[in-house]
Amino acid sequence: MANYSYDEGGNMAAYFIITFLALILIPLTLSISTSHKKTLDGCQCSLCGEQRLRIAKREKGSIFTPRFSAKTIFIIGGWAVFAFLSYKVANAKMDNKVYDPFEILGLSISATEKEIKSHYKKLSKIYHPDKVKASVNQTIEEIQNKFVDLTKAYKSLTDESIRENLRKYGNPDGPQQTSVGIALPKWIVESKNNVWVLGVYGLIFGGALPTLVGRWWFGSRQKTKDGVKTSSAAAFFKSLKEDSTMDDVVGTLGQAYKWEFRSKTKMEDAAELNRLEKNIALTAPKQWETLRTVIDAGKNANQRKATILLYAHLLRLNVEKPNLQKEQTRILLQTPVLLNALLNISISRNWLIPTIYVMRLHAYLAQALLPRASPAKQDRVSQLPGITGEDTLKADDLAGVVDELERNGDSRAEDVKKAIARWGRLELVDAAYKVIGERIVVPSSIVYLTVKLRLVPPSSSSAVIAEKTSSVEEVKRSIKANDQKDEEFLMGRNDAEPIEGEDDKNSRVVVPQMKITNVPFSNPTAGDRNYRTYKLQFQAPQTPGMYTWKIYLVSDTFVGEEVSRNMTLKIDDVSALNADEQPSEDEISDPDEDSLAGQMTAMRGGKVKKGAPRDEESDEESSTDDDQDSGDDSSSDSD
Repeated sequence: MANYSYDEGGNMAAYFIITFLALILIPLTLSISTSHKKTLDGCQCSLCGEQRLRIAKREKGSIFTPRFSAKTIFIIGGWAVFAFLSYKVANAKMDNKVYDPFEILGLSISATEKEIKSHYKKLSKIYHPDKVKASVNQTIEEIQNKFVDLTKAYKSLTDESIRENLRKYGNPDGPQQTSVGIALPKWIVESKNNVWVLGVYGLIFGGALPTLVGRWWFGSRQKTKDGVKTSSAAAFFKSLKEDSTMDDVVGTLGQAYKWEFRSKTKMEDAAELNRLEKNIALTAPKQWETLRTVIDAGKNANQRKATILLYAHLLRLNVEKPNLQKEQTRILLQTPVLLNALLNISISRNWLIPTIYVMRLHAYLAQALLPRASPAKQDRVSQLPGITGEDTLKADDLAGVVDELERNGDSRAEDVKKAIARWGRLELVDAAYKVIGERIVVPSSIVYLTVKLRLVPPSSSSAVIAEKTSSVEEVKRSIKANDQKDEEFLMGRNDAEPIEGEDDKNSRVVVPQMKITNVPFSNPTAGDRNYRTYKLQFQAPQTPGMYTWKIYLVSDTFVGEEVSRNMTLKIDDVSALNADEQPSEDEISDPDEDSLAGQMTAMRGGKVKKGAPRDEESDEESSTDDDQDSGDDSSSDSD
């Protein structure tokens, strides 16, 4: 019968927990300790530098109010528990010892039987209960146990039967009961603690675990793969139209704050919101009237607050209350996620105009400018540091703004220069359709749209050279473009050429959007590869013909930095391929002509695999054999 013993000191359980924590904490600690050096490739003006410091302070917190993520808190707490358990195990006393009679008697393992007997006589005179006087710290039981241990050790070395038990079973008393250690402290299974242990188990498995699973399940059902609430996605789907204007798109975005933004408005914040709303109505009355219609229809306080704080950012209005400033930051960080969801819904319907407006909203949000259907000239200048709508600048280009500020001795000229030096004006070097290993594009082939891009600051020398040579190059490009347009018009079905600007309204998104990042700045020393190439994969149409498409490159950082180019994709028939370019025939796929599948394929006009030719002699021999074997039946068959 097994004898179950519990871990009195909890050491075995501690070993298990230490191992489990090490397997989790070491990878997590390494993942956060690997820090990458932050590069400052962005704008180096003073305003952007101050903004980066504010963001770093907000994310890191301070000495008195540190900010720790849930992951950091878990790692710190885990290592604290790991250290405590390690200290406890290191200082625990281990009672598991191998029975050693030589150690009990205080003899070496090489002692002879004569030495053992002599030594035992000396010890018995000292530790016999009749001769030992109990001290203050000793009891009679301890004295007797000591002598019993000595006698048992002596007999296990001198008595043959007892020595045999020690050799076979590791104990002079012979076979013992099987002892099974359980890695649980004994107090857990004691009857007086049963109620508390069962209560903890009930809370974990009956309360906490179902709650976590339920929150995960219902939380996943309430959100889409884009990270927004399903109610927000449904509102986007219903409100967005193919002919939606920029104001309509902004109004559609504002509906999501009813579900995405939850906050309680304090009494002192209500007055600040009313002040901001009045300023917004005075600065942008048309846009705010459209939004007020959406807000009043929803009649939701959270939606109103979020919309006011969003427009306060777009109009660069100062928010005085610290509590509202924090909420405004939270809204601005959540808005790009909503825009991505809105963009995916627009692209899923292949609507071009709403897609362009949503893509432009990213830049308006980044630059804190009032959204417009088409970027205006003043929007380009208003993106410079320190320049607001109240500045009456005569220049409408970036280089002219710098000259005007320097002539007036304005201190903002230095910051404007730094901003222009890192201005991301996108330049489309080249764009082409390519099929790997093919000379032409055939129906249903996999096509790669390759674009070669680079960023050129407005003040760079390459931009000046382009302006000087534009007179000759522009004429050549216009002639080539007109010839191409005429050819496309002749190949088309329309009797009249479409009016300029009307084609975008009727256009559809053919290929989903692709986010392009890390576009390099122009570097004349880079040689022939002074750009970076990107590719977008799609499947060609199934029918031959000329397809006129348009590629759009829209910046999500700078307002008005957009590039578009008409591109014609010619789909040729497979017969246009040369003989060596034709796809190789797969003979294994062709059925035999003698099989049933081969006969059916031949009736449909398909290709079949010819059978092996048979010589005449074999045919005659087989027919002779058939005649001899079958007689009249064979002749009737031949008829």
